[in-house]
Amino acid sequence: MPDLDLLATFLEIYRSGSLTAAAARRGLSQAAVSGQLARLEQQVGQRLFDRSRRGAVPTERALDLARRIGTHIDELHHVFDAPPEDLAAYRGTVRLAGPSDLLAMRVMPVLAPLAVRGLRLRITLGLAEDLLAVLAAGSLDMVVSAVRPPPGTVVATAFADEEFVLVGAPSLARTIDPGALATEPLRALAHLPLIAYAEDLPIIRRYWRSEFGRRPPNPVAITIPDLRATLAAVVAGAGVSVLPRYVAEPALAAGSVEVLHQPQVPPLNTLYLVTRVGGLAAPAVATVHRALTERSNHWVL
Repeated sequence: MPDLDLLATFLEIYRSGSLTAAAARRGLSQAAVSGQLARLEQQVGQRLFDRSRRGAVPTERALDLARRIGTHIDELHHVFDAPPEDLAAYRGTVRLAGPSDLLAMRVMPVLAPLAVRGLRLRITLGLAEDLLAVLAAGSLDMVVSAVRPPPGTVVATAFADEEFVLVGAPSLARTIDPGALATEPLRALAHLPLIAYAEDLPIIRRYWRSEFGRRPPNPVAITIPDLRATLAAVVAGAGVSVLPRYVAEPALAAGSVEVLHQPQVPPLNTLYLVTRVGGLAAPAVATVHRALTERSNHWVL
């Protein structure tokens, strides 16, 4: 019978579609996850995933195995992870808000198991400035924000740093003059169309000013307020963009995009958990805050 750790790692790969994402969720190196998958495939006697540009694609054997063991492995984790004296902390409703990409790819995998224990979650998606105003007005309990709010009615706790990378499809990468990129990067990149989160280029503008000293002169091909959709457009060759590494990593691993510029110091942006003053006195809110803070130590952002 396969070791439970091997099965847990298999489920993370199956659910995330990527060995890199599974390693981040399990708090392991990618090499350790690859080794565990190889041992499990040896024990079951069949290949479980095919590597492709879409990531780790499950085989029919993997689909059947996931259906059979998924809920059972989750239930075992809940039994061992939740001591009886902590059960009161899972009674209540937490109104949480943040950007769709971060919540989908990092936050929800941490919080969904809490709902199985009884915690109720009400999720709102949106932009940081709008959500922080709603929080201050009392209609939210917590906001995951890339913007640090001014002190006052809310309290911001730094809990993770996300690294930004400038990426483009290999076909566009080949149009960049390496010599010009080393000496005049602004000019070397100026012909590349941009895929932006919004018309004011919030992420791209910050990267250009940090690395090149001014706003990008590049034409804007597409604006779309979703980083996963932005990545899809970049993979398709419609333009280049600046993305958090955790969003770009599966495409980088597959070779469907490349890092176009290597800063001496990787540009980072701090993420905050923002609550109202006194908000952590609510046990359910404190539980969510603690779970995200502890798990973020293992994130690859």
